[in-house]
Amino acid sequence: MASGGGTVDGGVDFANYFCTYAFVYHQKEMLSDRVRMDAYCNAIFNNQDHFRGKTVLDVGTGSGILAIWSAQAGARRVYAVEATKMSEHARKLVKANGVEDIVEVIEGSMEDVILPEKVDVIISEWMGYFLLRESMFDSVICARDRWLKQTGVMYPSHARMWIAPVRSGLGDKKTVDYESSIDDWHNFVNDTKKYYGVDMNVLTKPFCDEQKKYYLQTSQWCNLHPDQVIGTPAMIKEIDCLTTSVGDILKIRAQFSSSITLESARLSGFGGWFDVHFRGSKDDPARHVIELTTAPSTDDPTHWGQQVFLLQCAPRVSQGDLVSTSFSMERSKMNHRLMEVEFAYEITHLSGKVCSPVTSKWYIE
Repeated sequence: MASGGGTVDGGVDFANYFCTYAFVYHQKEMLSDRVRMDAYCNAIFNNQDHFRGKTVLDVGTGSGILAIWSAQAGARRVYAVEATKMSEHARKLVKANGVEDIVEVIEGSMEDVILPEKVDVIISEWMGYFLLRESMFDSVICARDRWLKQTGVMYPSHARMWIAPVRSGLGDKKTVDYESSIDDWHNFVNDTKKYYGVDMNVLTKPFCDEQKKYYLQTSQWCNLHPDQVIGTPAMIKEIDCLTTSVGDILKIRAQFSSSITLESARLSGFGGWFDVHFRGSKDDPARHVIELTTAPSTDDPTHWGQQVFLLQCAPRVSQGDLVSTSFSMERSKMNHRLMEVEFAYEITHLSGKVCSPVTSKWYIE
């Protein structure tokens, strides 16, 4: 995951996004993710016929490792585009690994870069938390529409988003932290009035709103244990990277039902994750299909983990209960790289009793 994107949403972009990927320590975090690295390495070297003698575009090259692997797999030419100063480090790595005659590192946004030719392969590690946070796939779509040959392939070629009911003790802790912050505010208001003669109470509501969003309405990064998943996962979105448009991912909407699989538990919230596949294309399929999944795992956690949307009230559920859910996700109006999520869910118990529908909103920040 690196930055290849430029400006969207009327030219507005956010420096923090690009600055993050300009640091080596952040690249190290991703390069240390064995699941991520193995998937891309296997996808390239187990399908070298897609690379041998071909032109490759690496969108958001970061450290340049995907571009280097593409060259080692036999690519004729690799264009490695990077929007940040990480490009300088990528050039050094390309040279140190002896592929500088094949790999050209280009610093700039993918939306602005001009290549001398169209390419046979676009490769990119564009996935953010819960797949679409950061909106980097926009830049991959732009690259595809401008520079991929009609016979070209995408690496990865497909992606899917998943949601399942989960249990977690984190919700109780977040509630305690929220209540503690509110108590601290009231003490602050009283002390400021007592010692300094200024009444701060007019700011109580905005402060409480801020704290509620931070503690209770912001999704949590977690590496869930598989045992914390208490219901059947539902696939809420499937993306074909060769054909999906930006309009297709601006708003994600889905309705699904999950059957509770645990004998008894509290429904603490919903967990979201994704997987991507390297299948090649319909006309030029991969010899060896590779999957990269960020599903809860005891042995193969990833730096993406899962996004958990915690409920403020965790109802008791039992095996066989049905959780019927309406889900929507769209980009934040304040920052197109962040997401706003809404769940409306209803529980039908095995006994036939139906609990009243509940709607909750969260932010992926």
